[in-house]
Amino acid sequence: MKKILRWILIVLGAVFLIVQFVRPAKNHSDEPQSRSISLTFPIPSAVDSILKRSCRDCHTNNTDYPWYAEVQPVGWWLQGHIDDGKSELNFDEFASYELMRQFTKFQQIAEQIEEDEMPLPSYLIMHENARLTQDEKMILMDWATAMRDSMKNWYPADSLQRPRRRSP
Repeated sequence: MKKILRWILIVLGAVFLIVQFVRPAKNHSDEPQSRSISLTFPIPSAVDSILKRSCRDCHTNNTDYPWYAEVQPVGWWLQGHIDDGKSELNFDEFASYELMRQFTKFQQIAEQIEEDEMPLPSYLIMHENARLTQDEKMILMDWATAMRDSMKNWYPADSLQRPRRRSP
């Protein structure tokens, strides 16, 4: 029995070592952010500092990776979170979104912050400094709401809403 257990541990150790060589691509971009939200919408310094501290790693094209991202399969799991976050909302690609999507994203930002869905609880476990205070939540929600209101003033209403289906 000890011999079998020893071989199992050796095989598991070998597999663990081998997977260390299979790494996901890093979320780093050296390209100028020509589609960044900051080129289209004003971002006050208070909002910008909160976004950098609490949202940047998963919602931009540049992630600051912690040391444990180098250990697989943790790195794969983190990259999955980053990919999911960027597919939902990418501040570096925000200006390329259709107006309706931008309008909706501002609403979702406010809702998810209000409902404590963002930042993710799993992210906060290792990034305590990303936790939002009540004041910071209000700053972000007020900004997102103000951006929606601005869009209502800047653009025709039909460009901010999903077209209604006509009944036959």
